Amino acid sequence: MSDQHSFETLAIHAGNTADPLTGAVVPPIYQVSTYKQDGVGGLRGGYEYSRSANPTRTALEENLAALEGGRRGLAFASGLAAEDCLLRTLLTPGDHVVIPNDAYGGTFRLFAKVAARWGVEFSVADTSDVAAVRAALTPRTRAVWVETPSNPLLGITDIAAVAQVAREAGARLVVDNTFASPYLQQPLSLGADVVVHSTTKYMGGHSDVVGGALVVSDPELAEELAFHQNAMGAVAGPFDAWLVLRGIKTLAVRMDRHTENATKVADLLTRHPKVTQVLYPGLSEHPGHEVAAKQMKAFGGMVSFRVAGGEEAAVEVCNRAKLFTLGESLGGVESLVEHPGRMTHASVAGSLLEVPADLVRLSVGIENGDDLLADLTQALG
Repeated sequence: MSDQHSFETLAIHAGNTADPLTGAVVPPIYQVSTYKQDGVGGLRGGYEYSRSANPTRTALEENLAALEGGRRGLAFASGLAAEDCLLRTLLTPGDHVVIPNDAYGGTFRLFAKVAARWGVEFSVADTSDVAAVRAALTPRTRAVWVETPSNPLLGITDIAAVAQVAREAGARLVVDNTFASPYLQQPLSLGADVVVHSTTKYMGGHSDVVGGALVVSDPELAEELAFHQNAMGAVAGPFDAWLVLRGIKTLAVRMDRHTENATKVADLLTRHPKVTQVLYPGLSEHPGHEVAAKQMKAFGGMVSFRVAGGEEAAVEVCNRAKLFTLGESLGGVESLVEHPGRMTHASVAGSLLEVPADLVRLSVGIENGDDLLADLTQALG
């Protein structure tokens, strides 16, 4: 499929070739581990064993590459599996990485508790400050890691500016695009080298699958990642790949509704007397608003806010919510609420990435917006 088609068209058609046997418009779930060979080494379509390649996973990977404007997409069993593969491909013991001071707790844990034991060093920087990123670089820096918008403080990083800084230092720029999705933001076009996704979130969109992805433009890096993906084996299973591929077809319309509802939620929260700060890049007072407006199509469905009364008050808001389901993860059609300090970001407690105790994070779903506002109003009391 031509990359000249619109995003909405690519989301539905890229990688989704009609089944040649039956004409089925949805790619089959190839629930298979091995493939008959036409003589020794005579592979049909390059398939020999489903850890190496599977037709359902191939369809998803082609779709991912098309949506991010990359040369190759790779699908994994989880977002952290994708990150682990990337780290082991890019880095060797003694290398250094700059990571954000506002990152997903699981990403920090991967660096601090896993990669560090392997001899990889990291420094923490405010990636919204280009000068701070430059100051954190060392002669051994091989990668700069960015989340934008970030999790859970919704920080915004200027991708193009940081890409230039990384390039000058001989480092690769990695952008976790999970919060934005490729519908709202395409980091490769802004100079990033690698895009990371937890496809569990907006890409799948229905809270029924766990998966991850990497997308790159450099063919040599693509081959290196594919080698490690096969060698390490944390690949997306065929049914999981099928679920993500199905979810992506409605990504554009879902993201429009997520953004519409999140904007209403952020507006309500800014006017509520028990809310001390609202973190949403769509607000003009957000410090990253101008950058976000420049590099994003819209501002997404994630909203965080701080509550008067401290940690216990924030926990009570989470407990009183009814339509907003108390739960981890994000990006599904249903709205979720959580307390990052005790839930998704407990692993960063005591570190430079520790989040405020009075913080509440919302994943705003696609329900009726007025219903969501009413639930938040009663939860805040």
